[in-house]
Amino acid sequence: MTQAQQEGSGQTSEPAGSFCFAVGDRVCLLQSLPYLKTADPMPMLRPPDLVSPGEVGAVSEIRPRDQLAVRFRRGTFLLSVRNLRAATVSD
Repeated sequence: MTQAQQEGSGQTSEPAGSFCFAVGDRVCLLQSLPYLKTADPMPMLRPPDLVSPGEVGAVSEIRPRDQLAVRFRRGTFLLSVRNLRAATVSD
């Protein structure tokens, strides 16, 4: 399959487990989590009600192990890319 065919079919040549978020991208939380971990130098666990499912934030840092530091209106938290999706214009 050529690169043009892959792009047309929605498939990418990225390895499994990789993600396509960059610093500054707007992302949306998919689901409520049992707790939130702050992105501070000395992280703390915070209650999950600080960020609602569907809330939009901005990626402020990319960390190892598919973790992103995301700035929401009530703080910056470390989240797995599995719990995020790219925000749309309507979000």
